Amino acid sequence: MISFIKGKVFELTPTYVVIDNHDIGYHIAISLNTYSKIKPEQELRLYSVLIIRDDAHLLYGFYDPLERDIFKLLISVSGIGPNTALLILSAMTPQEVQQVIAREDVAALKSVKGIGAKTAQRAIIELKDKILKTYDISSDTTTTAASPVKEEALSALEALGFPKKRSEKVLNDILKENPEISLEKTIKEALKRF
Repeated sequence: MISFIKGKVFELTPTYVVIDNHDIGYHIAISLNTYSKIKPEQELRLYSVLIIRDDAHLLYGFYDPLERDIFKLLISVSGIGPNTALLILSAMTPQEVQQVIAREDVAALKSVKGIGAKTAQRAIIELKDKILKTYDISSDTTTTAASPVKEEALSALEALGFPKKRSEKVLNDILKENPEISLEKTIKEALKRF
């Protein structure tokens, strides 16, 4: 229905963006991957998916077509709704999602909030063949899903205005020193190191 929306960024948060297109503001839910690529007040084209429910029309936007394609595949799985699919795409890049499914890495999918063992297994069973047939994925790639603590801490630091690359380095150092550290302690420790 709506393949993409192009316009100027009017409002930007880690979970949604409002795009001004000919004086109409489109509220579009986004993943952290998309958020990290958007700059405030830039001209932007987001590839979109419109979900129509009884009580709402919801628009989901993605910086590139691959992320949108992976989102569509994820929501085709019973038990994974649009918000859960966005969480998966916030915890992992589209390429990491492809690798996790191709490698049948149930633990990596389960690490995403809202995904249980049965849903993770169902997603792998239903999507593995589609992903292997549609995308060129080498089986020897060792990409792993990012830590949920790291992703949430990174999002918080970016929202506070800290640069992504520096934040990633600081968070990697903290998590190497203490892999079991809580999200709150991770953020506090990161703020001390800036």
